[in-house]
Amino acid sequence: MSRRAFLLATGAVAGSAVLSACGSKGGGTAAPSGEVEVFSWWTEGAENAGLQALLADFKLNQPNVSFVNRAVAGGAGANAKAELARRLDANDPPDSFQGHAGAELSDYIAAGKLENLNDLYAEQKWADLFPKEVLPLIRSGGDYYSVPVNIHRANMLWSNPKVLKSVGADPAPKTFTAFLAGLQQVKRAGGRVPLVVADAWTLKHLLETVLLSSLGPQGWTALWAKGADWSSPRVRQALEGFHEVLTFTNASSAASSWDEASTLVGSGKAAYQIMGDWAEGSFKLTQNLQPGTDYAWAPVPGTAGTFQFLSDSFTLPKGAKHRDAALAWLKECGSKSGQLGFNGAKGSIPTLTDLDTEDRALFGEYLQWSMDEWKRCRIVGSLTHGVVANNAWNAAIDGALETFVKNRQVAPFQQALAAAARQHAA
Repeated sequence: MSRRAFLLATGAVAGSAVLSACGSKGGGTAAPSGEVEVFSWWTEGAENAGLQALLADFKLNQPNVSFVNRAVAGGAGANAKAELARRLDANDPPDSFQGHAGAELSDYIAAGKLENLNDLYAEQKWADLFPKEVLPLIRSGGDYYSVPVNIHRANMLWSNPKVLKSVGADPAPKTFTAFLAGLQQVKRAGGRVPLVVADAWTLKHLLETVLLSSLGPQGWTALWAKGADWSSPRVRQALEGFHEVLTFTNASSAASSWDEASTLVGSGKAAYQIMGDWAEGSFKLTQNLQPGTDYAWAPVPGTAGTFQFLSDSFTLPKGAKHRDAALAWLKECGSKSGQLGFNGAKGSIPTLTDLDTEDRALFGEYLQWSMDEWKRCRIVGSLTHGVVANNAWNAAIDGALETFVKNRQVAPFQQALAAAARQHAA
């Protein structure tokens, strides 16, 4: 079953052949029928490939359920979240929607928009199978509210080793100073973007990794506690570093999406990209590049030993029109066959902790490395991807960052960030 899902995801076998060979999962109760409307922001490249892999396994297991894909493109989910908010306010929820585990999910819980999934967790024994670092982020008051389908790492540096070799720069600099030197070498050689960025959320992603690099995991985590000192000299130094890094980017004429930015790295038009490890799906599957030869990876300089993570999860909204089908979808999200296929295509690691040697062997070099990193590194949460700050705090940071990108004034930027923390820190 697990190999079947993975092969479907990677396109190694024809779906029709697998469909004829495998039936749906057994069960004593009647299988749901009808449709299930699922809301996400997975529309691009490897993200969509991952969704399609999960859907392929779901169709095998639930042949009587029609999947209605309500994916909304753009902004690392910002556009989807805006449309979702409109529907929730109108009491017209989808049957399930994607949300990041952590502070982002807590907004929906506090607003009373979600059913708890305690019975499903007990049935599937997920509390024993999902990581201890993730469980508190999907739980409130002892109740579980979503099913995490993956773990991504945010603090990753991707590079084109051929480009960097040609200018004498390091594809995996270990310190921030060495990274700046490499960016300068690429800039001096000319003809390529040293560090490629895309739309606004990729700049916030870059900001959070620079803050982590400068402040360390303890300092980064402290930023999100009540009473955090965003006015400190250390934060000022980190923001100065962010300002300097931006001078090596295409921020004034950014690529329109993160995966287009990844394509610029893969094609040799850019040297580096700081992006979550969903980029690996773009390099390997979408662009058909060879790891180590055509693209390389390393933790963002200064963050080795720290795994800045996020986890996509799916929920059961109150008032879901097709509740039984939604529960079947959630069960798929937490299944081994679903997670192996989905994560193999998307470029993330499963949340299930009971993977054996045979399961791990299905994944490529990067993802096996990432699985090992998850076990050995210190775990901290992502800002851009909903773990450490709620939606209102994220929006305030977005506004401050937008102004800073236009005027490049560090002092007022720091003041705006400090004001946002005073207003929104729980």
